[in-house]
Amino acid sequence: MEALLCKNLGDPTAPPDGGENSALTVATDYPIPQLKSPTAVRIRVKATSLNFANYLQVQGKYQEKPPLPFIPGSDYSGTVDSVGPSVTKFKIGDPVCSFAALGSFAQFIVADQAELFLVPEGCDLVAAGALPVAYGTSHVALVHRAQLHSGQVLLVLGAAGGVGVSAVQIGKVCGAIVIAVARGEEKVRFLKLMGVDHVVDLSKENVIESVKGFLKARKLKGVDVLYDPVGGKLTKESLKLLNWGAQILVIGFASGEVPVIPANIALVKNWTVHGLYWGSHAIHRPHVLEDSLMELLSWLAKGLITINISHTFTLSEANFAFGALKDRKAIGKVVIAFDHPKVVRPRL
Repeated sequence: MEALLCKNLGDPTAPPDGGENSALTVATDYPIPQLKSPTAVRIRVKATSLNFANYLQVQGKYQEKPPLPFIPGSDYSGTVDSVGPSVTKFKIGDPVCSFAALGSFAQFIVADQAELFLVPEGCDLVAAGALPVAYGTSHVALVHRAQLHSGQVLLVLGAAGGVGVSAVQIGKVCGAIVIAVARGEEKVRFLKLMGVDHVVDLSKENVIESVKGFLKARKLKGVDVLYDPVGGKLTKESLKLLNWGAQILVIGFASGEVPVIPANIALVKNWTVHGLYWGSHAIHRPHVLEDSLMELLSWLAKGLITINISHTFTLSEANFAFGALKDRKAIGKVVIAFDHPKVVRPRL
């Protein structure tokens, strides 16, 4: 089978097989994984999405460091190709999606039946491959941890990225007043079309002044929930907008800078700070992930959420996919698709 191998830690935006120091290589004859348990299922991958964690993992900068060589990749969708003798939940041909610690950047992947989710009828299978990690992260953060509810003010940083777009949509489903922070006219237009209540364009505006102006006009006291996948200076500025009793969701540090949240101010203002490492729920709270993804798939089937895929690449173009992620060109998700006739190769 075709698979993307990380053989050296390094820059995933460099061309695969570019030399002995190249981080990635495309293997065309990698062994197809076999079923090793009675409840195992082999999936022919249709699409797999890129997440910032994948980018960091190839560089060796992620908290989990697998031994070399490894196949990167986390969330994916596809059709059931083979089932073990004790599999009862799925049959060959069923459309499914799931996530894995590694291995989805390949034509086939094996998972236990308990780890798979049936993609509802009518849902786009390629889009479903971009749902588990980004939308799962935002759903667990906003619904399970912050318990976001109607009328609360949600401030989403990095709102045009993969997790950002998912947070905006889930915020609207929950009935929140959503303020989105992004950079550039194209991203601002996209967010407005999504029905965001207020958008801050960082290329033109100061986040504090813009948000305070909106809050004053709407007679609102402040931000109730801060969703932060960015970190750095933007986090520091956003803290000045938070209400008494606000909740801070620490999702990631796309800026490359880990912010400092002053404990004395958190004490005085009764803030709650939630660290959200979504993947670890599979070990410590697997039922939370299962319930979350089941609800997300039902929302997808009902049209309550939509998955915007701005860039689609083939496996041999993985460096361009990582480049779109690194350079923040994506609005929503970047995916690698197999046997997909509508592969989009935008200029980068």
